[in-house]
Amino acid sequence: MKNLKQFDYYLVLDLEATCCDKGSIARNQMEIIEIGAVMVEPTTLTIVDEFQTFVKPVRYPILTEFCTSLTSIAQTEVDRAPSYPEASVMLKNWLSGYPNGVFGSWGEYDRQQFNKDSNFHQLPSPIAYPHINLKKMFSETQGLPKKYGMETALELAALPLTGTHHRGIDDARNIAKLLPYILGQKKLK
Repeated sequence: MKNLKQFDYYLVLDLEATCCDKGSIARNQMEIIEIGAVMVEPTTLTIVDEFQTFVKPVRYPILTEFCTSLTSIAQTEVDRAPSYPEASVMLKNWLSGYPNGVFGSWGEYDRQQFNKDSNFHQLPSPIAYPHINLKKMFSETQGLPKKYGMETALELAALPLTGTHHRGIDDARNIAKLLPYILGQKKLK
């Protein structure tokens, strides 16, 4: 585990992407449709700022019924959203106000999806911070035998899931609530 005390900010980020339950969108063809992020102050673990944007997909511009049902993101929201290159600049500009941060997400998916979208658009990743897998850290610090989804982790910590699950900004806020457990400051009962 990285020494997290060296960082001035913890970025907790969650992405939503194009998806299908019928296999018509390959995993390597999925595109980001929402970036949700919260910036956390490490001493108190309180959220000091938030960033959220929808992103207009280009490979599969029409969201599947499964995707809109899962995420509650409407077609009109992505239709009028910025492109990935524009959203990437917006995120990078927001992050510039928070030097010396670390990027955490629930698993490796979000970091990998940023890399895929950035490569597709021939851009550098908008996040220069080192990445930590919060899902893995949660299991390690709590002595759990396996990794759990965010919803189950909240249940284990007796914390309510607030907002809408599978919405980037709401999931980022919920993951931030788990930070005391992820960092080992609190133990599951």
